[in-house]
Amino acid sequence: MAVLAGLLAAPALAASPAMAETLQVAVGTSDITNLDPHRANGFDSMLLSNVFDGLVRFPPGSADPAKLEPDLAERWETAADGKSWTFHLRKGVKFQGGFGEVSADDVVFSLKRAADPKTSSFAGNFSAIADVVKVDEMTVRVELKYPDAGLLGLLSNFNGGRIVSKKAAEQMGAGFSAKPIGTGPFAIAEHVPQQYVRLTANKDSFRGAPKIDEVFWRFVLSDSSRDLAFQSGQIDMIYGRREQRWVTQVKARPDAVVDIFGLGEFRTLHINRSIKPLDDIRVRQAIAAAIDVDQIVRFVGPDVARKGCSVVPPGYRGEDCSWTVKADVNRAKALLKEAGHPDGITLTAVVSNISSQLPIMEVIQNQLGKAGIKLDMKVVDHPTYQQQIRQNASALVFYGAARFPVADSYLTEFYHSAATVGKPTAITNFSHCSIADAEIEQARKETDAARQMAAWKVAQEKINGDVCAVPLFELQQVWARSRKVDYGYELKGAINIAPQITEKTTVTR
Repeated sequence: MAVLAGLLAAPALAASPAMAETLQVAVGTSDITNLDPHRANGFDSMLLSNVFDGLVRFPPGSADPAKLEPDLAERWETAADGKSWTFHLRKGVKFQGGFGEVSADDVVFSLKRAADPKTSSFAGNFSAIADVVKVDEMTVRVELKYPDAGLLGLLSNFNGGRIVSKKAAEQMGAGFSAKPIGTGPFAIAEHVPQQYVRLTANKDSFRGAPKIDEVFWRFVLSDSSRDLAFQSGQIDMIYGRREQRWVTQVKARPDAVVDIFGLGEFRTLHINRSIKPLDDIRVRQAIAAAIDVDQIVRFVGPDVARKGCSVVPPGYRGEDCSWTVKADVNRAKALLKEAGHPDGITLTAVVSNISSQLPIMEVIQNQLGKAGIKLDMKVVDHPTYQQQIRQNASALVFYGAARFPVADSYLTEFYHSAATVGKPTAITNFSHCSIADAEIEQARKETDAARQMAAWKVAQEKINGDVCAVPLFELQQVWARSRKVDYGYELKGAINIAPQITEKTTVTR
């Protein structure tokens, strides 16, 4: 009840002059980690989806690449050889905070910033780009090293595709990561650590002034506290528990709507071979044999979990499921004995305390224990988890992510050696995997669709054979909202894994 009392007493709530124009959102984390649009992941990225635009966009309510549409660019052309794309910018689009209108200078600055590992966590995704050139004030040309059919997805309103104000970034310096400037329907107005981020309507949004004046993005780590605040009407939207029982219970409430949608976050257990004895493939094979994915999926529930079979998520273009891995505790024990560990091993894992991770890791801990693999879990808050797994502090890394739904995005970010944590080009290769670099690069440059699919297939076979990770399941996004909240669109999917709050979203008191 302490959190409920805190919400009731919060000055921001009391100060809101028109509650009917204020949307209260609660998410399951203790605070933001990084609001730099070219660094943000997870909950931070969800928040920024309401603040930034890209050259193109996934329409609200969609995560389908086939439906990409113009955003800050109103049209574009592609050269005959596929190595040059020219984008014509929409005129009169204003940045938040009085930082002027969007021009080619901002787009060139943004894309070069996103491609630089010193300023971006997504630089590895931009390896196909040779240069970004200003043609005139409202025209930009993207020059490629080789044709890349996935370029539009890269330049969408997602991760490195977000367009920032050059003037604001240069003027604000390090402060830009605390209050970044975009062109979206809402602007970041205030951050109270471990309490909330307040967004205010961007009345100059080129798609029209939002119908909601402000959004409070509240940090309520406790599932029970979020539930209580939602039931009492203090909160309008909550990040839900991605558990079958919770979904069933909330669906039964007459005043609530449960939204279940993709892109789901694909849950994978990455095996860090840089920590002994995980450099021994037999030990990695033992871990894979000890994990019963079917049991984990049953635990999570059929509405919210979809079993994976490859290191590429279900449904992504290029996913290949030519093999199966079956749980076999006896085989796991035999592999450990063969590797010189007849009495088992102990591994340390950094684990987030959020509800979509900790309970599942407890199931995995139990499964590994039956094979003689003791898992010492260091449970920390989610921001600390995000920091420590990137510092190579965990033997096993349980990680969930949604990416642009083609094989290259996942293979590049999680299994190419350039993405290995600790490197200047690091993204999310927690396993220190490198066995399929050649195939990943070949597929990325391949213009023939059949040969590209073949290269992706070989890459997945190699990664699976080397046991870089254990693919688990896709966890669908689960949110709940009051029936008083109307998104303003039909929610079928969300590339940024949260319902987008747009200029058309309303809440009725």
